[in-house]
Amino acid sequence: MRKHTISRTPSAYGYPLLVGHLLSTLEACHPDQEIVYAGYCRLTYRKFQQRVNRLANALAALGIGAGDTVAMLDWDSHRYLECFFAVPMIGAVLHTVNIRLSPEQVLYTMNHAADDVVLVHKDFIPLVKPLAERLPTVSRWVLLAENLAEEEAPTITEIDFVGGFETLLATASPARELEDFDENSRATTFYTTGTTGNPKGVYFSQRQLVVHTLALAAAAASPAEQGRFHVGDVYMPITPMFHVHAWGFPYVATLLGVKQVYPGRYEPARLLRLIDDEGVTFSHCVPTILHMLLSDPLASEIDLSRWKVVIGGSALPEALAQRALDLGIDIFGGYGMSETCPVLTLAQLRPTDDERSAEELLARRCKAGRPVPLVGLRVVDADGCDQPRDGDSSGEVVVRAPWLTQGYLDDPELSEALWQDGYLHTGDIGHVDENGYLKVTDRLKDVIKSGGEWISSLQLEDLALAHPKVSEAAAIGIADERWGERPLVLVVANSKGLDLARVVALFEQAAARGEIASWAVPEQIELVEAIPKTSVGKIDKKALRGQYGSHYL
Repeated sequence: MRKHTISRTPSAYGYPLLVGHLLSTLEACHPDQEIVYAGYCRLTYRKFQQRVNRLANALAALGIGAGDTVAMLDWDSHRYLECFFAVPMIGAVLHTVNIRLSPEQVLYTMNHAADDVVLVHKDFIPLVKPLAERLPTVSRWVLLAENLAEEEAPTITEIDFVGGFETLLATASPARELEDFDENSRATTFYTTGTTGNPKGVYFSQRQLVVHTLALAAAAASPAEQGRFHVGDVYMPITPMFHVHAWGFPYVATLLGVKQVYPGRYEPARLLRLIDDEGVTFSHCVPTILHMLLSDPLASEIDLSRWKVVIGGSALPEALAQRALDLGIDIFGGYGMSETCPVLTLAQLRPTDDERSAEELLARRCKAGRPVPLVGLRVVDADGCDQPRDGDSSGEVVVRAPWLTQGYLDDPELSEALWQDGYLHTGDIGHVDENGYLKVTDRLKDVIKSGGEWISSLQLEDLALAHPKVSEAAAIGIADERWGERPLVLVVANSKGLDLARVVALFEQAAARGEIASWAVPEQIELVEAIPKTSVGKIDKKALRGQYGSHYL
């Protein structure tokens, strides 16, 4: 039998999948499209590409090259987007520093990543100045400011900077030939906080970033209308750029030549004004940020009917989704995690969903969604066996995709645990329905284990949020001598006069309807002024368990 093989002639170009290649069509297809840094500057894509080249050349002139690490501490800006491309282009690694970590955690991540040069906005000098002498690998500091005058201000002398960002770009060439190298070389590193211990380093290769960008672009652009991200949109991230590459959408927006708006510091009225003034039509954020925006008085004064928003980071509560839909927002869920680059699924509706009731459509929008191209997703029991796709049988979500992190940086033991049996284990509990939509019902570590049964903390939170006077809710398990754990629900009121008995009634009614078991009805509900959040805006259940976990022994 004749075997057929595909070979490449010596002269054929192998085309490694490098981040720099994502810019290959900008000059030809989108030279005059805008990138806006709110309140400070507007760039065309032509100018942006020149600035990326200048930055790559400036970093090379500082001695930065393959394998070196460039740390970035900045607000969401055009500078950050330029670093997304320029640093990997020269074979270096971009470390997106989480500016919301504690100073000691920032120190740990910068030392663990072995940062060589640090690009730091002047607003974060108070954070890094006390750490500078404890960063032995850092040899150069570059100052970021909003203009040349601020860069050259004589008052900014706390650190021995080699120069200002704009000054370095001004003296560098705007032309650069893209060099080819191993597509599997590391391109980015950032750190994710866990329930215990130090933050864990997650890393991604050039190839992984490119493949994730192409798959996400295909998934986001595939619907005929609902939830579609296309070249006619105006994109503004409301997920920090230090967090999983702002979910990878800046790479997609740049590839497609979409107008982009970067807001700097997150302030509700500022974000809403940008949506209105710049005509923003596509964003993504966590539920707490959306709640913050919709609670601002300006939300009811501007037209949000063209705005599409992907919600991730944690489950999208139905009550919050309904508030958004009432304002005309096309809202839907997505799912991923730091270790997955991150997007795995999107809850875009199908054309046939028009036949469904409003309640069914709301529930579908609030799911994690269906896998994007190239994602192999399973829900398995404790023995690794697949659970039926019946919308009810739950298990752990495990995945394969060509862009998942290969492990945790310099931590082989945790890396091995992450990749049991050749699948990345998310630590999330969920189920898949007959149409392929995943619903994440809890984190393994957050599920409430009561009398040998599991209670979903996310479901309890969703029920509490159905009360019109509840603006935020968090459910955790607290120690119980008889049952092991019982649920405690904490609620924040959005106005005076919240009657907790009426909140209890919501759970009792849900039990009567069969939505939750009778033993899942919480006996303890507390009104609190605020619920702690993590550095990326999620509810901090680790902190809540520390505060309340043994409170009611």
